[in-house]
Amino acid sequence: VGELPVGCQQRVEILKILFRGAETIILDEPTAVLTPQETEELFRILGRLKAEGKTVVLITHKLQEIMAITDRVTVMRDGAVVGNVDTAETSREQLAEMMVGRKVLLRVEKTEARPGETVLQVSGLTVRDAAGRARVADASFAVRAGEILGIAGVSGNGQSELIEALAGLRPADAGEILLLGERLGSGDDPRALRHKGLGHVPEDRLRMGVVSAFDASESGILGFHDDPAYNGPLLSHRAGIVSHCDGLMQSFDVRPSDPLLRTGTFSGGNQQKLVLAREIDRDPAVLLVGQPTRGVDIGAIEFIHRRLIEMRDAGKAILLISAELEEILALSDRIAVMHEGRIVGEMPAAGADPQRLGLLMAGITEDAA
Repeated sequence: VGELPVGCQQRVEILKILFRGAETIILDEPTAVLTPQETEELFRILGRLKAEGKTVVLITHKLQEIMAITDRVTVMRDGAVVGNVDTAETSREQLAEMMVGRKVLLRVEKTEARPGETVLQVSGLTVRDAAGRARVADASFAVRAGEILGIAGVSGNGQSELIEALAGLRPADAGEILLLGERLGSGDDPRALRHKGLGHVPEDRLRMGVVSAFDASESGILGFHDDPAYNGPLLSHRAGIVSHCDGLMQSFDVRPSDPLLRTGTFSGGNQQKLVLAREIDRDPAVLLVGQPTRGVDIGAIEFIHRRLIEMRDAGKAILLISAELEEILALSDRIAVMHEGRIVGEMPAAGADPQRLGLLMAGITEDAA
């Protein structure tokens, strides 16, 4: 089973449930690791199950999926049910407003990019895991100032290893990385890269972006905690650290706006905004962003998307990795697709075809076709 494509693994899971005679099937974010084609096939299967009299409960934050497949919708906010509606009598905008408690702009408004010089150049990058398998294989691409390059792909196809290698968290086995024209070497650890103008919003904020047990003010300086502004001869400048975090919270609308609260008590969206604020505040030339809206409510998604576009318009280069194809299409100026560690295609985002992207994500290239 482990050698099957993810979409087939999901069908095996459904078959297992049906074989055991289940009449009610609960699916929690079932399309998170599927291509568009695999999602369509899953929805066809769910439609057949409904026709056979099965009850299907679909838990998802993707409004387009709610509108495409469901008959009724229950909306929850802060652990409480705030509404029950028939899908045919609602809209994405109404559902979003119910989820957040206010009107939400669902589309990303942006002007045409005006790319400048190349600030991040990757050539022939190969990254192997502990077993010697190539997780990133001969990857080459460039990111220019004033643009967002989106990396699309089904989760587990080398995107995590790619962004960790670029951030200095994982050694590269071959290839070359140029940051602002300077070749990066083995001695360039994450701290050195930050001082050279590289920002990093990690894919897993709880594991790599914050420390849950720390105050928000302490999480707000991680990666920059060696800065003299925060440290005296023996003790840290506590007042300065708290004041700095208070400024970040105000500018990025982190709620509650209390730097002394434990980081783990904030919602996922507010933790993500704190991480984003910390990285953007240092005005990096290049920002690596992994899964910027994973586990984040629609209101925070709107805010995060707007700040990334503002950063692009300020002339910064952004490398975006997201499992959400809709997010890649909305934010990116160019899109590269990864499959089994390789860059299998690249295209302008304007007019990009989701079906073609889905085929590339599944490893079906024009040459293979």
